[in-house]
Amino acid sequence: AMRFLLSLFFSFAAGVRIASPPLFAATAVACRRRALPRAVEAVPGESCTGEKVVVVGATGYIGKAVVRESVRRGYATTAVVRDAAKAAGEPKFEGARIATADVCDPPALGAAGSPFEKGAVDVVISCLASRSGSKKDSFAIDYQATLNCLDAARAAGARHFVLLSAFCVKSAERKDPYALQFQYAKMEFEAKLREQTEMTYSIVRPTAFFKSVSGQLEVVNSGAPFVYFDLGEGRCATCNPISEADLAAALVDTVADKSKENALWNLGGPDDGLSMKQQGEMVAEVLGKEEAKLLAVPIGLFDVIIRGLQGGADLALRASRFDAWPEGAPEWLVKGLASGLAGLAQSLEDSAEFGRIGRYYAVEDMLTTDPADKYGRAAPRPHHQR
Repeated sequence: AMRFLLSLFFSFAAGVRIASPPLFAATAVACRRRALPRAVEAVPGESCTGEKVVVVGATGYIGKAVVRESVRRGYATTAVVRDAAKAAGEPKFEGARIATADVCDPPALGAAGSPFEKGAVDVVISCLASRSGSKKDSFAIDYQATLNCLDAARAAGARHFVLLSAFCVKSAERKDPYALQFQYAKMEFEAKLREQTEMTYSIVRPTAFFKSVSGQLEVVNSGAPFVYFDLGEGRCATCNPISEADLAAALVDTVADKSKENALWNLGGPDDGLSMKQQGEMVAEVLGKEEAKLLAVPIGLFDVIIRGLQGGADLALRASRFDAWPEGAPEWLVKGLASGLAGLAQSLEDSAEFGRIGRYYAVEDMLTTDPADKYGRAAPRPHHQR
């Protein structure tokens, strides 16, 4: 039950692969082999400066879309991957150079023949993100690995760094008591990006991806209810997610758009947003259901689960530090128990953080209201209808 509940809202931070063409695809062909002088006003979905673009985090669902969009625009694009053989069969990498590099190994990033070799890159687009959201993974990837790429880009003489961040980083900035570890990791890297002066930058913070709703399509289609969390008095979280193709187009737009240099861009889809309840009703309509079956789960359930996991983690950690063992207790037994309890504490701590992630997306609105912070053409309903 815990895994099911967490998956519903952890997916709010994830994207979905869609088959629709990128924004303004029909008009962008002319830019494929024509570099746009940077003095010319950038055109969303079309402009291409003709520079060399390196995409890190290229194997993620957004990273793949960015590689495809960058190639479509006419950029000389390099997709940085861990497994080149596996990546070679990825259709979205067609037309891109595939390069193997370990973003956690700084010396290797700038070595001869690497993606960050001196003069080999003009623009870096980082789509790096931790897979789990745990504190350890978040600071290893969202902060340190991304910082490794920034340092490598600076050493290589790159001009511009584009960061795929997250709308919810605002919680870490406000020091909300419920702010998450990955939000702090991203915030700290954003600070490093702003501090350096060798490169310009663009920070893009999307609200959420279509996968936040897609995850329940099959469940509802099978006859099960659409599950959402009730915040009391009929309230539930609201969101205007953005499609992967539109987000990729926006990220690539920042390469040529002078107005996005050294700037933060909160970004949502083109619609006004839907509450979780409205999303459930939409899914039912799209699937042709006569009536929407909705299950409102009290948000307090998450609080009980999180408190239980965190309490267990704290207890196991204290037990791992117990030092009043009976005289004569075998050293191997003492060390073994301490190690096992420390491992259990870390596992429970991570599970508690996953619970906090799920709860966060259950209660926080992921919504942009400024027209300048809405982008693209794809809205959830037409997407799910396809």
